[in-house]
Amino acid sequence: MTPGSSKWLSGKGKAIAPYVFILPPLAYLAVFMFWPLARQMWLSLTDTRLTNPNGGSFVGLENYQWLFDDPEFYTTLNVTVLYAAVTVVLGVALGTISALAINRPFPGRPLARAIMLFGWAVPNVAASLIWLWMYNERSGVFNDMLASLGLDRVSWLTSTHMAFSSIVAVTVWQVAPFVMLVVLAALQSVPDEVREAARVDGADALSVFRAVTLPHILPSLQLVSLLVAVWSIRRFDIIYLLTGGGPIGSTSTLVVKIRQTAFESHELGVASAYGAIGLILALLVAFVHFVTDRRRQKWMAQ
Repeated sequence: MTPGSSKWLSGKGKAIAPYVFILPPLAYLAVFMFWPLARQMWLSLTDTRLTNPNGGSFVGLENYQWLFDDPEFYTTLNVTVLYAAVTVVLGVALGTISALAINRPFPGRPLARAIMLFGWAVPNVAASLIWLWMYNERSGVFNDMLASLGLDRVSWLTSTHMAFSSIVAVTVWQVAPFVMLVVLAALQSVPDEVREAARVDGADALSVFRAVTLPHILPSLQLVSLLVAVWSIRRFDIIYLLTGGGPIGSTSTLVVKIRQTAFESHELGVASAYGAIGLILALLVAFVHFVTDRRRQKWMAQ
């Protein structure tokens, strides 16, 4: 082999190396993500039933038309959007406040950080069972505390007025520690010199946070808000274990409705249509994040 041909092969190897490295993860995504997603989209256009998963006929957009004519679909969609929005606002706010609280050294900070991370470290199923016991109407911790104060017991999970708030409380308890970790890492990148200079110029704590700290942690806040929103749209275990989507659909999100439609009503085609709506909703959230991030970058560049 001549030196010229060896050099040519070496250059060709460098050119195809990126494609060789990307092929395994691409194959993994194709088998375990893209193909099931394509299969779901196809099922949403058929009348497939659970009793005959391979025998459905093509019906076009009839499943979507049925959803749009069903009042329960709009109730489920409203619950999903509201659940995601409230979880993002409360989870990100509580996580950010917690990160600011433990950013500065103080006695017992490692212990405080460990306690604050407990909600995120506990598996969702275990956490749901713990909260299910705490919410118990007869022997739960919360109702025992109310009874000791002479107050009436509350139907935390069986009341249409309280079930949604109870679900949100558990979700925020699990989400806020993750937000705290992300924001705390971003706070470590804020230069102390800039904050000290702002204080010397007479800026109060709120002004320092708004002018110095917030611009540094804003990208992290946007990213973690996107993650929490998508996770909330997809969340199933907490809601299903605590309420099963009830009472009267007051906590039934799209993911819970997919399970009910597929495995209780046996309508795989309609369940796939619900899944497609959930996917579109998640993509809309990602699009809003992308547009917001682009505008923030342009504003920072000016």
